Amino acid sequence: MESFSLILAIVVVTALAFDFTNGFHDTANAMATTISTGALKPKVAVAMSAVLNLVGAFLSVEVANTISKGLVDESGIRPEVIFAALVGAILWNLVTWLVGLPSSSSHALMGGLIGATIASAGVGAVHGDVLVTKVLIPAIAAPIVAGLAAMLATRLSYTLGKKADGKAAAKGYRTGQIASAGLVSLAHGTNDAQKTMGIITLALVAGGAVAPDSDPPMWVILSAGLAIALGTYLGGWRIIRTMGKGLTDLQPQQGFAAQTSAATVILASSHLGFSLSTTHSVSGSVMGAGLGRKGGVVRWSTATRMFVAWGLTLPAAALVAAIAEYVTGFGSWGTALVAVFLIASSAAIWKISRREVIDHTNVVDVPEEPAGVVTTAIAAVTPPPAGTLTEDLTATIAAPVPVTEPAPPATTSV
Repeated sequence: MESFSLILAIVVVTALAFDFTNGFHDTANAMATTISTGALKPKVAVAMSAVLNLVGAFLSVEVANTISKGLVDESGIRPEVIFAALVGAILWNLVTWLVGLPSSSSHALMGGLIGATIASAGVGAVHGDVLVTKVLIPAIAAPIVAGLAAMLATRLSYTLGKKADGKAAAKGYRTGQIASAGLVSLAHGTNDAQKTMGIITLALVAGGAVAPDSDPPMWVILSAGLAIALGTYLGGWRIIRTMGKGLTDLQPQQGFAAQTSAATVILASSHLGFSLSTTHSVSGSVMGAGLGRKGGVVRWSTATRMFVAWGLTLPAAALVAAIAEYVTGFGSWGTALVAVFLIASSAAIWKISRREVIDHTNVVDVPEEPAGVVTTAIAAVTPPPAGTLTEDLTATIAAPVPVTEPAPPATTSV
């Protein structure tokens, strides 16, 4: 029979709050391309994604076991450490959501757990081999593999569809895109909901509520699935805008290729127990699809900001979590102080977000991005298209020559 202390209950509630932020932060992973190409209406897309996230949460526990049994030493973890880790992860999720950057909720959680664990039990409590093989290497490999697969799939789609009727092909790809979006949602639930299951299970082990090496209890699986589904249904519209329109302009063929490639990578990693970032996989596939179409472009200024956020995720979440763990070490009042700080910071971020509301009504309306230095320089030295110079000369010759009347002679008064 599980017994709960107050701190353990706080940790479980905070973990579900993180799962909720994970849902609306990562909705874009499944539905951004579907919304941007018009395959589904925004509200319909997020509702479909929410249901499939919930279903996916029940399909596997391999990733949950990686979190709860593999990344850190269970014997050196207290429930307060888990709480501090979640504080770091939640705040990073909210900050990146505010600025519309698709960073990894998974890596925010990993960074928070690592930082809080090191602050509590030292570097030795982190299993470096698991961190490298099941977190860092997949973080680098996933966007590359998904991007290359999406680029090849996009080129193949356009090659095979050359002789197809344009409208019929577009309709077919939109249908396929809906199916592949559902697959990504299912994969997201299978991978990301499990991370919260793992963190709650780790807290239960640390608090003595369940035996070490236990799989997540059924109530943990259900609550984690519901939390991420609810967050998904609310829709992370800011990040959906960036992923669907900010990185590149996608056609149905590209959207289908991007989502199918990402879903394949995510499901394969879930089966192997890799704590993969679905954000990295989908972002890589979107960029690959953008490059796969002839004449397609990737907005590298947006991509660069996204890469910077990826690089900062682990250390930033780890730093916040380490500070939070230090404060909780002062006892109950320290834990209460951290909780108040988390609530106040979350409320402040939400209030700032109200200054520019982005929702399902304007999610596909992307403001024009000013041309960068490189683009401006290229435009300055690029010769005009054929015929432009001749047309300009003809227009100049044909234009009427203004006739200036001579000024009247000056008169001299005597």
